[in-house]
Amino acid sequence: MSSEPIRVLVVEDDPVAADAHALYVGRVAGFTVAGVAHSRAEAVRILERAEVDLLLLDLYLPDGHGLHLVRSLRAAGHSADVIAVTSARDLAIVREGVSLGVVQYVLKPFTFATLRDRLGRYAEFRASAGEASGQDEVDRALGALRAPQGGGLPKGLSAPTLGAVTRTLRESADGLTAAEAGAAVGISRITARRYLEHLVTAGCAERSPQYGQIGRPELQYRWKPAAH
Repeated sequence: MSSEPIRVLVVEDDPVAADAHALYVGRVAGFTVAGVAHSRAEAVRILERAEVDLLLLDLYLPDGHGLHLVRSLRAAGHSADVIAVTSARDLAIVREGVSLGVVQYVLKPFTFATLRDRLGRYAEFRASAGEASGQDEVDRALGALRAPQGGGLPKGLSAPTLGAVTRTLRESADGLTAAEAGAAVGISRITARRYLEHLVTAGCAERSPQYGQIGRPELQYRWKPAAH
């Protein structure tokens, strides 16, 4: 399992807003700021020397539209995902962004909670990477991005932690107990069990008693073969 954080490049021409966005990103577990750029040209320079997984991209930059930057990156073979940040509500721009691989839009002004929600959904989507076995799994992966804000997880569960638990479980061929999942992710056994039970309820995982040890059998969780 890779424990590397998701590396985010913040691209925002307003220095105050850029600092705020970078601060927000740094407060979300599982994410780190790879750099801050105030223009399209500066973003390109950073991307040439730094590993970046995700752009938090303002669409109106002093030296060109943000989608022009995305188009040039795609032409150059750069596969970083993009969350667009904009005050514009032009749906034609939204459609163009979707065609270029923009995975989320965040409308200005936004709060930390809003960005945390979007980043959490992105982490869950990213955790589902791999070959889908069918339509249901494709729908679940896209649903992580498209679900309405605040409507996806039970109270007390966070999408970044769910993404980490999901990755751990998917990458374990023999399955995991709650204690093993907790140790791998860095959370308690009880907390890990809540996330694992959520995956079972969602139809993504299955559980069965683990016998052969002294005392009460422990539950073993596995990623469902149909969703592998």
